[in-house]
Parts: sequence; structure tokens; C-alpha cells
Amino acid sequence: MRAFRRDVTVEIEDASLAGSLTMPEAARGLVIFAHGSGSGRHSPRNREVAARLNAATLGTLLLDLLTPAEEAVDRRTAELRFDIPLLTGRVRAAVDWASREPEIAAPPIGLFGASTGGAAALAAAAEASAVFALVLRGGRPDLAGPALAEVRAPTLMIVGGEDRVVLDLNRQACARMRADCRVHVIPGATHLFEEPGALAEVSRLARDWFTRYLLERPPDHPTPAQRRSSSGPDR
Repeated sequence: MRAFRRDVTVEIEDASLAGSLTMPEAARGLVIFAHGSGSGRHSPRNREVAARLNAATLGTLLLDLLTPAEEAVDRRTAELRFDIPLLTGRVRAAVDWASREPEIAAPPIGLFGASTGGAAALAAAAEASAVFALVLRGGRPDLAGPALAEVRAPTLMIVGGEDRVVLDLNRQACARMRADCRVHVIPGATHLFEEPGALAEVSRLARDWFTRYLLERPPDHPTPAQRRSSSGPDR
């Protein structure tokens, strides 16, 4: 399958964020990756998931949520990866950028969040009506706080069976959500899904979820523009 690939820069008020955009031919949806815990657009785990989504005619945007200078600070202190308001603002900026980028043509948008990026994805989705689906991989949805109850997009939380503390946090967070939320446990997997076949299962689950909610929306399911006009400005 042919795909359009290019490096992009998302400009926000206080930073320039580097990203990698892939849009398969006739792509009808876009998934933005919210990395966490010191990861970025070169994460081999997220790139593997992105490749599976591309094969399903879903575009992907892998974005560094921190600038190189901020990453240097975070490597020393590990503090910015837990700055959920900062990460949320940048995920939201990526959603806004994608919604107006001519080459993307404003398809329905999904968010894929890993670790603390999962909290940022949820908080951003709570504010952005253009987001139609979320998938978290070993996410920390508990860090999204009150935003959990404001999320409207269907959410899939994928957690390793051996990642017991995070699994409990995901179950508790899912119970607080009003949107359709499911926790899927991959038996024997740990936090990074390094066990044989574990990441492939994450990729399959993410592909199926985004295909269902981005590509196979029922006819009466509103487009992002229709949903914005009916609900007023994004909060």
C-alpha cells in the first residue's frame, strides 16, 4: 500500500514539536500518538503499532511532546513526563493542527496514549470534539483526574496481566468514565509488553478499535465539524 510520509513540525506558543506523519493512500482516519515516560516519536513500540494502523488505511502522527531541551531536563529529573497539563496542551495542539492541515483533510481523529501520555490523551479528548476514539497502552488514566468524566470518545485500555498496579489503576479509572470504556488484559504481559506476541496483540486490538470507531462509524454518527456545530465551541 502506498503512503505519504513526511516529517512535520507542530508550532505552539512556547515550543516547536517534531513529528512523523504517515498517511496511507485513501486514509480515512488519523491516530495521534501521545508518548509518555521519556519516550518520543522514535519509540520502537509505538512505531510497530503505527505500522499496523497504516496497513489498515489509518494515518498516524508520532509526535515528540517535549522539545530536545525539555527532554534533556526530563532525562535528569523525570519531572516533565509527569506534567500532565503540559502534555495535555501539546496533544490538544496536535489535534488542532491536524484538524486544519490541508494534506490530512480533517479525517476523524483517534488518540493512542502510552504511560503518562495516556492521561494526556484522555484530558485532551475531554476538551476536543474532533477526537472519536482512544486507546491506551499501559496508560496512567488515573493522572487525568476530573477529565475522565468529561471524555466522550470510546476508550480501550490495554494492560499487561503482570502489570498489576497499573491494571488496578486502569480499572478504577474506567469505572469513573461515562463514555464507553473497556479494559483488556493481555495475560503474562508486563508494562512494556516485551513478551513474545504481546505487542502484536496490542497492535491488533488498537487496529480493531480504531477501525470500528474511526472507519466504520454508522451513517448517523456525526463528523467532527457536525459535532462542533451542534455542541458549540470546544471547551
